[in-house]
Amino acid sequence: MKGDYLEKLATVMVNYSADVKEGMKVLIAGPTEAEPAMLEIYKEALKAGAHPILYPQSHHAREIFFEYASNKQLDQKDVSIDYLFRNVDRSIQFFAETNTKAFTRIDPSKLTRNQRAYTDTIQAIQEREKKGEYKWALTAYPTDAQAQESSMSLLQYQDFVYNACLFKEDDPIQAWEKISAQQEKICEWLNERDEIRYVGLDTDITFATGGRRWVNCDGHKNFPDGEVFTSPLEDSANGTIRFTYPLIYMGNEIEDVRITFKEGEVVKATAAKGQKLLEEVIAIDEGSRMIGELAIGTNYGVKEFIKHMLFDEKMGGTVHLALGMSPDPTVGNNESTIHLDILKDMKDGGKIYADGELFYENGTFLI
Repeated sequence: MKGDYLEKLATVMVNYSADVKEGMKVLIAGPTEAEPAMLEIYKEALKAGAHPILYPQSHHAREIFFEYASNKQLDQKDVSIDYLFRNVDRSIQFFAETNTKAFTRIDPSKLTRNQRAYTDTIQAIQEREKKGEYKWALTAYPTDAQAQESSMSLLQYQDFVYNACLFKEDDPIQAWEKISAQQEKICEWLNERDEIRYVGLDTDITFATGGRRWVNCDGHKNFPDGEVFTSPLEDSANGTIRFTYPLIYMGNEIEDVRITFKEGEVVKATAAKGQKLLEEVIAIDEGSRMIGELAIGTNYGVKEFIKHMLFDEKMGGTVHLALGMSPDPTVGNNESTIHLDILKDMKDGGKIYADGELFYENGTFLI
């Protein structure tokens, strides 16, 4: 990893993404493999006058849990996690996979059952976010496992991450502020429209967005970033969409997903691979059958699908939907314990219309 990576990451995550202020309680959580980055952020949070809380987690403990936990244990949430998220002002969390296939042989019902245990925790987090009491930020730390999953060497993957974060710039925060201004123009234009229509291969689907704000994703939550999104009216999605890229759920790949919606709800969902898991995930709760997010990727520096949605959903020339929880509770009302992004390439003739006007074609904005 380039020598200045950790320093730049800590500066951006604490002072830009999470916007940490003096006196705030800041949770810094992630797998133990991300310790170098977590410690650098811990130091930066201290320099900001905050009260950082380190919460390292073991991937292997999760593997043991799902292998041996009884139904009663699967139904019990981790009370320390529940307490922390109800009480901190900020959280900075890491992806740092050591085995991207760790859960592929676990019964899918175990994964979804444990997910349901956190329903009230998720609801409490969303309510705190609505009130402005809590803010989160999420990033990734490069590991051998994720590099392998991406068909890269670790050095190549580190460079990929470094570039996606705009760390080649002398002042990354200034670079993200420039992107923010560009994306804000797109959001302002879309805010004046009431209906969005996606058209493409085996795809024709409409959504009502009138009265819903489009959000400029400029590195203040996910990092790196690069998308604009909204939450469509919960009962408005009608039509069918076929997703180009596999849905990744806890390391499991669900391929060639096709979903049909009627009045906002999934009425048919098929997959060439992973049909059982797809059905399990959609049935987690009432909200998991509805759309929480409608989005367009704007980061043209992310040029390939690497099976890591933090990066993949930002890819310029793609769109994605998310089943389940609305990512911003001030925009959408859909509640769920999941937020499941599924990605579609639009560079092969895809079109997006707003109130009947073509504004996006073949992966490029026309406005």
